[in-house]
Amino acid sequence: MLRVLGSPHRFCDGVTRREALTVGASAVLGAGLTLPNLFAAEARGKTNAVAKNVIVIYLHGGAPTQDMWDLKPNAPVEVRGEFKPTQTNVPGIQICEHMPQTAKLAHKLAIVRSVNHKAGCHNTLPSFTGSEQPVDINELIPRDTYPPGMGAVVESLKPTGVDLPHYVALPTVLGWGFAIDRPGPHGGFLGKKFDPLWSTTDPKIDPKPPAGRRPMWLGTPRLADTKLAADMTIDRLDDRRSLLQQLDREQHRVEVSGTPARYDSTRQKAFGLLTANALKTAFDLNAESPKVKDRYGHHLFGNSALVARRLIESGVRFVDLYWDGYPNRYPTSLDPYWDTHSKNFEQLRTVNLPYLDQTYAALLTDLDDSGLLDETLVVMMSDMGRTPRVNGSAGRDHWTYCYSVVFAGAGIKGGTVVGQSDAHAAYVKDRPVRPADVCTTVYQLMGIDPELAVYDKANRPVPISYGGHPIREVLA
Repeated sequence: MLRVLGSPHRFCDGVTRREALTVGASAVLGAGLTLPNLFAAEARGKTNAVAKNVIVIYLHGGAPTQDMWDLKPNAPVEVRGEFKPTQTNVPGIQICEHMPQTAKLAHKLAIVRSVNHKAGCHNTLPSFTGSEQPVDINELIPRDTYPPGMGAVVESLKPTGVDLPHYVALPTVLGWGFAIDRPGPHGGFLGKKFDPLWSTTDPKIDPKPPAGRRPMWLGTPRLADTKLAADMTIDRLDDRRSLLQQLDREQHRVEVSGTPARYDSTRQKAFGLLTANALKTAFDLNAESPKVKDRYGHHLFGNSALVARRLIESGVRFVDLYWDGYPNRYPTSLDPYWDTHSKNFEQLRTVNLPYLDQTYAALLTDLDDSGLLDETLVVMMSDMGRTPRVNGSAGRDHWTYCYSVVFAGAGIKGGTVVGQSDAHAAYVKDRPVRPADVCTTVYQLMGIDPELAVYDKANRPVPISYGGHPIREVLA
């Protein structure tokens, strides 16, 4: 059970946190509260909830801030690299010349150029949780003592009776291409039942990329158990309430007998039965026009972004969208992964930046045209940045001391730049921002009280903010 610190403050429906603690959060939430009402919980010094949904775009590997969002044209050549800044549609804000479509949307963006952490390279835990504890990045499976990610917290607050998952991750488990499961986007010590619903895919390198382009990963995310989704639908259930009652009895039985793994399997099967239709619809890109699919791009990242938008439309509240690498599953020297230790500029110019620019602009424009951007927060982040100095292989190495995170959408003051790096984009010069601040900003915009605490394995209260503070300069 998710427990809440016993504050006398009330949710906007009049239910106190102490009452939630007394009778159990799930019971209270099932008594008529809606998710938006819960997310509009009062908290000292915070605004009303404006973000109904969140999409996190995660560029894993270390996206270079000085080649994308914070160029230094006056720095020495071994620092500034090969790219030039271009003027955006907001006076005074410049980004990389190879992101022209994004430059036209700068009035929608809040660029934070001063994010930093000391939790180690390729550590994905800070991005999703705000916790900067070090981890073994080669762990095959994340520990259940790690804190829950933002999406998992959202999933844990889902009202009783809502079958559709509120947390979905695309296109695969983060780290799947390395044959590991990276920490951060999980239920952590809250339990696996709050993990995201992960899709799956079979990526392949484009054998015939456009002229002047390096190959991109092709593929489309799909539900992991397509046979279950296809054969067992909601329409085939005679009585949903009866099934849920059976599950309750099964849970009690397995708790007594000490076989939780079997219950988890039963629960997952029932989950597929109850949600198959809505999820199938969201993942079915045949329903989209060729024009829309062309705009997003016929590649894995573009297709995943389009599915992300459709999941938000279907009622999913939190979607992770990963651009990851697949070197262990599909070894190739052409993997457009963001860990650019060599040929950084060639790879960014010919594959990473053009495809990111295309898909990111399509997603924001699509959400804006439909009105969804007013209630959907889009956050683009990475696990770290890259070294200010270019190495001997024309690449940049790992660097956690200064990088960028970009916000857009619900509750965001567009045309904004927050923080400043030094002359080489090496260290923060002004307004340092921690990953915990990024997570706390997301929670605040969703109306989730940053004072909310969950209990770890040792039964200790852990505030979900991890000491973070909202980045007030990005808030509209």
